[in-house]
Amino acid sequence: MTDWILEVILWGGYAGIFALMALENIVPPVPSEIILGFGGVLVARGDMAFAPLLIAGTAGTLFGNLFWYWLGRRWSEEQMRRFIDRFGRWLTFEWSDFERARHFFRKHGEPIVFFVRFSPILRTIVSLPAGLARMSLWRFCLFTTLGSLVWNAAIILGGQAASGLLERYEEIASVVIIASLAIGFAWYVWRVITWQPREGAEASD
Repeated sequence: MTDWILEVILWGGYAGIFALMALENIVPPVPSEIILGFGGVLVARGDMAFAPLLIAGTAGTLFGNLFWYWLGRRWSEEQMRRFIDRFGRWLTFEWSDFERARHFFRKHGEPIVFFVRFSPILRTIVSLPAGLARMSLWRFCLFTTLGSLVWNAAIILGGQAASGLLERYEEIASVVIIASLAIGFAWYVWRVITWQPREGAEASD
């Protein structure tokens, strides 16, 4: 299982890393920890280089977040609310999650865009209130890039460090990875099935 994942990532190369990281920040197909973690294993094996991997991963992260930032800049709050109410089940976040991200943004100011890169929930959603607040594009890109560089580098280094253990305990690692992916997929399916729109949202469309 682990060798198959590594082969897929290696086949996609740095462009594939960019695409997966961008997609991970728009919809949640595969968490970045798995994408870059296995990238770190490939770095340890000499099949990838640390710097290009970090650049590709961070560029993908920025691109994905710019999508949400652009929506925040382009749409009014009411338009955004209707969008989240309608598609929140597929995005795995709701209007209440956006309000929490907006509260963090208003309370801590623009630098919070840097710090929430380490939060698995808020790191993408905060791009919406940043755009809605008309945060300057260059500052948004700067804080997002710096935070992503730190987080992505830590994941890659973790993957490098775990490379030896992965090879030594490959069967156990495969079971853990499959179980993690299965739990993540089950959670996503449960989230989609049990999601309920905000009262009155459908009527407003």
